[in-house]
Amino acid sequence: MNDDTFPTASNEEVRAWLVQQGLAVGELCDLTGDVSLRHYSRVTHGGETAIVAIYPPEIRSSCRNFLETSRLLSRAGVRVPRIHASDCERGLMLLEDAGTDTLYDLRDRDSAVLSAYFWRAASDLECIQSLAVSEVALLNPPLDRDLLWRELDQTWTALFERRGILDDPRFSHTLRESLTEICRALAEDRQVPCHRDFMARNFVPVGESPELVVLDHQDLRIGPQHYDLASLLNDSLFPDPALEEAILLHCLDDEPLERIRYHRAAAQRTLKATGTYESFALRGYTRHQKLIPGTLMRALEHLSRLPEMAAVIDDLEQRMAPLLIC
Repeated sequence: MNDDTFPTASNEEVRAWLVQQGLAVGELCDLTGDVSLRHYSRVTHGGETAIVAIYPPEIRSSCRNFLETSRLLSRAGVRVPRIHASDCERGLMLLEDAGTDTLYDLRDRDSAVLSAYFWRAASDLECIQSLAVSEVALLNPPLDRDLLWRELDQTWTALFERRGILDDPRFSHTLRESLTEICRALAEDRQVPCHRDFMARNFVPVGESPELVVLDHQDLRIGPQHYDLASLLNDSLFPDPALEEAILLHCLDDEPLERIRYHRAAAQRTLKATGTYESFALRGYTRHQKLIPGTLMRALEHLSRLPEMAAVIDDLEQRMAPLLIC
């Protein structure tokens, strides 16, 4: 049976499916998500809540991936949403409701609280990297040079071109060569299992201890060793410098070459994120646009440490200056 057999489920069909799962369905409320074809609703049943994930035909394979990545990550010791029921032919899944607040939503909490959650995430990262490469490689295409560049190409067109950063052809050519070289170097790094979007908006704190439920893991794949670490420390919620350095020392030791590899991953990841925020805004979803200035500042910090950027970094910093204003 192929992905086109069933259309996207309507609310009535979702309710009927939930009843088949033995739920006395009460309220069914749509949840606001990022720009994605996947849709979520919170269902109330018998005084409890759960989450319904609805996968349209175009991304129904992600439903099957989520089942497999849930199995792999749980086995490795990573806490993910419990799956109560699934029907990937119809694109429906019933999940544990882990909570409404992500770690990003707790960004104003005491620094000691945030520090404990960042360390928990760093521990989960090690669990993810302990997965068997042979199993993860079967799930999704690797985060190779072409895919790393395609992520940056969105930033190139949606942000750099639209904001006038690339008005000088000579500068544009040099910058493109430099960023391409970063992607090439990342693709030649040690390759390990990666969550691919391992950041604060995908962590839900639960319980009294610093425990996290890790969301949105269906894109688990093989990629550069420090890609998830770069995502953890440079996406949406930035740890204070002392905490960041402590985590880097734990994960990288104090090896200069490892730092360069990390800076490459962080440069690519931060530039990729700004392009995603801008493309969301162009489609009418503007709530992440406020993250662009701070994320670009992080990008410039990492880019300035890379030998690939020596010929272009000063010019790039000047050209990006107007984009750094909040």
